[in-house]
Amino acid sequence: MSSDRDVVVQRASQLWSMLNGLCQWDPEAYRSFVEKQMKSGMEYYEPPRMESCICTDILEPQGPLYINICSWKRVPALQDSSKPLPVYAGSLEADTKEGGPSVVDIAFNPEVLKKCRKNKAEMTQVYMLAQSFAQQHYGIQLASWYTIVSSSPRNSPEDLHRRLGFQQQQVNPDKQSDAAGQSPDSLLQKITSLRLDKENIVGRPVVRKKGLIEVISSTTFKQPEKPEHKLEVKAGAEGFPCKLELTVELPKITSMSEWQLKMSKEDVLLEVEDIYLLLLDFPNAVNENSTVAIFNKKNRRLTVTADIL
Repeated sequence: MSSDRDVVVQRASQLWSMLNGLCQWDPEAYRSFVEKQMKSGMEYYEPPRMESCICTDILEPQGPLYINICSWKRVPALQDSSKPLPVYAGSLEADTKEGGPSVVDIAFNPEVLKKCRKNKAEMTQVYMLAQSFAQQHYGIQLASWYTIVSSSPRNSPEDLHRRLGFQQQQVNPDKQSDAAGQSPDSLLQKITSLRLDKENIVGRPVVRKKGLIEVISSTTFKQPEKPEHKLEVKAGAEGFPCKLELTVELPKITSMSEWQLKMSKEDVLLEVEDIYLLLLDFPNAVNENSTVAIFNKKNRRLTVTADIL
């Protein structure tokens, strides 16, 4: 069984392979993708900021509690009004003296706070939500009232960052596209979607190098299609899931050398350049070292099996 490091290396290899393909296939889409990741990276490393503060009382043990309302781009924006509002809470910091003030930081997405600041009633709801969340999250009993205050004890940016677990990092300008804080899996999904969703492509540049001479021509390029497939969980003698079986119909290929198959514990990537592209998540984690792939030339069907962990 391969280590987690092997899985990361495999994901990174897939990512760079897809990036390289996208760069050749559509340079403009590649440039746009990298710029977007650079922007995401810069936003990811932006620190949380304190916007306002309320003060209430902890009833047992008694003492004041200051709740810092913070904005932080790492907190997701609200996508669906019918779902709970995303918040992020830092550690509860109590004063060393008995009855001294305690401080906690609760972060919201900046767009949420920007919208609520325009309406006093909505901002009041934010304060009440923060108070209720603090009470439930930390298991403390709070007074029903609160007052808006100008600041709280221990409210320096360093204190705020420490309680929220934010570490200031320097971003290398030459490597900002790597700073988005995203896994190779998520980037791979984005590149794959970009490639599948791209429309109205009339040609793909083909570059052949011989010495210092480049010969560039165009060939007709069709979007790779998602092949027909079936993913099944096979049960063992005792009725427990023991094996995953993936069957893929590949009528347009004749040889195993035409396709590339990359497996991990969580997913599989099958690619036939310019013809097929299939990326699937597994319902169960598998042992990628147990993978067996058999291609039936007569039926042009690929069968892949792997043991469930």
